[in-house]
Amino acid sequence: MKQLWAPWRLEYILEGNPDECIFCVKPKEDKDRDNLILFRGKQTFIIMNLYPYANGHLMIVPYQHAENFSGLSDEVLLELMLLTRKSEAVLKRLLSAQGFNIGINLGKAAGAGIDEHIHIHIVPRWTGDTNFMPVLAETKVIPQHIWVTYDLLMPFFREEPS
Repeated sequence: MKQLWAPWRLEYILEGNPDECIFCVKPKEDKDRDNLILFRGKQTFIIMNLYPYANGHLMIVPYQHAENFSGLSDEVLLELMLLTRKSEAVLKRLLSAQGFNIGINLGKAAGAGIDEHIHIHIVPRWTGDTNFMPVLAETKVIPQHIWVTYDLLMPFFREEPS
């Protein structure tokens, strides 16, 4: 029998919900690699999901703390979409993603893990990436360590858009 190790999940389980909003705290720190921040725009930033659904699972987040679209200016909304487009291009180029799940969960009832700060998820997908593991074992297999993925992606987010 083979074992599937996911030691980073224990930290998530034991940590619980932090008292402060991680999307407000992490960009204020000068630790982009430790915090998995790939790119900083004027109004928004791109951060890797520490507990991804797939390799390269990113989130595009406004610096402004708002729980829904009505709390954001047109300028912030535009940059959210532009960085979503940039994320799609980088993931397609570097990870050869064949498709994407892009979504926003507004509120706990909609499945938001962090419901007080709006953010966009972009999850790269590949033909055949769904197998028996999530169905039978409620387990996702992430084939590359998160720090390896970060180091691969980060330089391409520093490039100007094409």
